[in-house]
Amino acid sequence: MTGIADTGFLVAFANRADRYHDWATGLAAQVTAPLLTCEAVLAETVFHLGNLPLVLAMVREGLVEISFAANDHQERLATLAERYRDRQPDFADVCLIRMSELFPRHPVITVDRTDFQIYRRHRREVIPTVFPPVDR
Repeated sequence: MTGIADTGFLVAFANRADRYHDWATGLAAQVTAPLLTCEAVLAETVFHLGNLPLVLAMVREGLVEISFAANDHQERLATLAERYRDRQPDFADVCLIRMSELFPRHPVITVDRTDFQIYRRHRREVIPTVFPPVDR
């Protein structure tokens, strides 16, 4: 499996107390190449885990690979931020939407069902996603 990693997935993978931990570790076991991500996702992950060395290890050990330079996509990111301003997207979300446009065969792996069921790439195209099972 390959994909684009969002913060919630990485936090769930690293935090045994997270309700999605089993889902995330099971999915990580299926990863065949590093998951693509961006620095904004890694910064959020460090914030939530409070553990920079652990997040750096995710990169070093090949779970994720930084595959996006926001500086190269400033205009598109600004357009996406404006388009979704009513949802108040964070920087990582608009970067992930843009990454989905650049890597169309890679689903976004996220726990953020609420936003990623609304976000679209190329204005109208549904973003392929991998979500944890719905809690019952």
